[in-house]
Amino acid sequence: MIDHLGITVSNFDASKAFYDKAMAPLGASLLMLVPTEYTGGVKVGGYGRDRPTFWLHEGEKPGHHQHIAFSARSRAEVDAFYKAAIAAGGKDNGAPGLRPHYHPDYYGAFVFDPDGNNVEAVCHTPE
Repeated sequence: MIDHLGITVSNFDASKAFYDKAMAPLGASLLMLVPTEYTGGVKVGGYGRDRPTFWLHEGEKPGHHQHIAFSARSRAEVDAFYKAAIAAGGKDNGAPGLRPHYHPDYYGAFVFDPDGNNVEAVCHTPE
């Protein structure tokens, strides 16, 4: 249902460094930097596996935090995402594990990014 989404980040370079590391275990990377002549001089970049689907847009620090959940293809990817995100400076908001209150196979991990957004990787398959 969602083709792509974006968030505003207060420090593009710090957020890029965080997401470069956090997205790698999910098989995603920065696929596009929009030339600043098209963005009014602000930095804009898109991450994805085969096309940009998650966008960072440099701007004023958001007044409220957002929640973003990225799909993982396995529980091992969720574990690797969490480890990479913490190593990249993310703050723990829920170690990898089952969240059966959502559904029996919901396996997720949560971190706060540099702007305090709640970023999650989730796998919905058993084992």
